[in-house]
Amino acid sequence: MLISSLAVLGQSSYSPRDTSFSIYSTYQKLKKDYPDIRPVWDKLPASVAEKRNLVYANLANDRPLHLDVFYPKKKKRKPCPAVLLIHGGGWMTGSKENLVPMAQQLAKAGYIAVAAEYRLSAEAPYPAGVKDLKAAVRYMRANAAEFGIDPKKIAAYGCSAGAQLATLLAATNGLTLYNGVGENSQYSADVQAVLNIDGIASFVHPEAEPEWTGKAANAWLGNYEENRERWKEASPLEHAGKGFPPIIFINSSYPRFHAGRDDLFQLLDKNGTYHEAHTFEGSPHGFWLMEPWFQPTLDYSLAFLKKFF
Repeated sequence: MLISSLAVLGQSSYSPRDTSFSIYSTYQKLKKDYPDIRPVWDKLPASVAEKRNLVYANLANDRPLHLDVFYPKKKKRKPCPAVLLIHGGGWMTGSKENLVPMAQQLAKAGYIAVAAEYRLSAEAPYPAGVKDLKAAVRYMRANAAEFGIDPKKIAAYGCSAGAQLATLLAATNGLTLYNGVGENSQYSADVQAVLNIDGIASFVHPEAEPEWTGKAANAWLGNYEENRERWKEASPLEHAGKGFPPIIFINSSYPRFHAGRDDLFQLLDKNGTYHEAHTFEGSPHGFWLMEPWFQPTLDYSLAFLKKFF
C-alpha cells in the first residue's frame, strides 16, 4: 500500500489544538523546584531518518490526522519492531512533538518509532482520540513493508494521558469498541506491549478520586457524576483480560498518576502476564521530558522492549 506523501506545515487548521503543554512549558514550570534539570529537545541522530507529518487518516469532515516516523538509516535485513508514541497533556493539550526526542532515540536503538497526533477534548471528546490511535496502529500495519515494520511486534508507548490511552489500546486488543476511523479496517489494531509512563489504569478506582473533580478528565469524558459509565468504559482496568500484553510502568513520585496500577498487576498475575514498575523518587510529573530522568526512562524502555521484541 502506498503511503500518503502529504506533508503540512504546523498543525492542521481543522483542529483547534491547545499546545500549551510542551517541553518548554514543562521546563519553565519545573525549573524553580528542580534547578538542575535540562530539557531534551528535538535533535535527529546521524543514524536516524525521518518522515514528518504523514497523513494516517482523513476524517469525515476532511480533517487529516498526522504522524511522524523515525527509523534507522541503515536498512535492516529483517523488519523492525515498532513503537507508537502517544503524548500527554490531560487529553486537552499537548502535541506529538513532545515525544519526538524519545522517538528519535528509540529509532537510534533500532526501532521504528511513530509519534502520532490525536483529537483532543476541545475538538472531539472521548472516544475520538482512542479511535484515532487505533487507526494509527492499523496504518502502521498497512504500511509495514514501506516502513520496515514487523507487524507482529508493535508496542504502545504513552506518557501521562497518553499512557492511559496506550494502556486502553492494549486492554481492548481484539475488541471492536473503538473501531470506525481510518481506511485500513482490514488490519488489526492490537498492540503486543505497553509502556505506561506515569499514566492511570482506571478512572473509577478509589485512587483516581482527584480525576473526578479535575478539569481535564471531566472535559474529555463529561461530568463524572453524570457519566460514570463512560468513565468506567475508558478505564483500561475494566477491560484487561487474558489478551493483555506485557506492560511496564515508569512513574513519578506522585501516586495519583498510577491509579489502578496495582489492581491491574494482580489481574495480570492471575493471567500469567509479565509486568514491571519503576519509580523515580522525588521526581515531578513530566519527568520524561527532562534530564536527569529522560535517559533512565529510555534505558528502562529499551530493556523492556528487548525482553519481548
